[in-house]
Amino acid sequence: QVQLVESGGGSVQAGGSLRLSCAASGGTVSTYSMAWFRQVPGKEREGVAKIYTGGGMTYYADSVKGRFTISRDNAKNTLYLQMNSLKPEDTAMYFCAATPWNFFGLRASDFGYWGQGTQVTVSS
Repeated sequence: QVQLVESGGGSVQAGGSLRLSCAASGGTVSTYSMAWFRQVPGKEREGVAKIYTGGGMTYYADSVKGRFTISRDNAKNTLYLQMNSLKPEDTAMYFCAATPWNFFGLRASDFGYWGQGTQVTVSS
């Protein structure tokens, strides 16, 4: 079973950047479809970005397209989310998720493995 541990969250001013990391153990990131989700209290978990197995095709939510980049380092067995031009509405707890299957779209219910989350706060 793959275990996921996120890091890299913090507080930043609007327009700034952060890079989130998700270290995997017990499984190889290249063999999983992996994604980043975010959640604010009282709202549903929202899909942010996804990277598929194999060739590494990516998918982004419209709200982050052009600002966020998902990537993985197979040698380090780590998933990343580079977040640029951050906005206050990006404030949330960010979660890393994995599934051994390739599903179309970005639904939380498709992912069986989750990290504990890392908080991102963007101030105006």
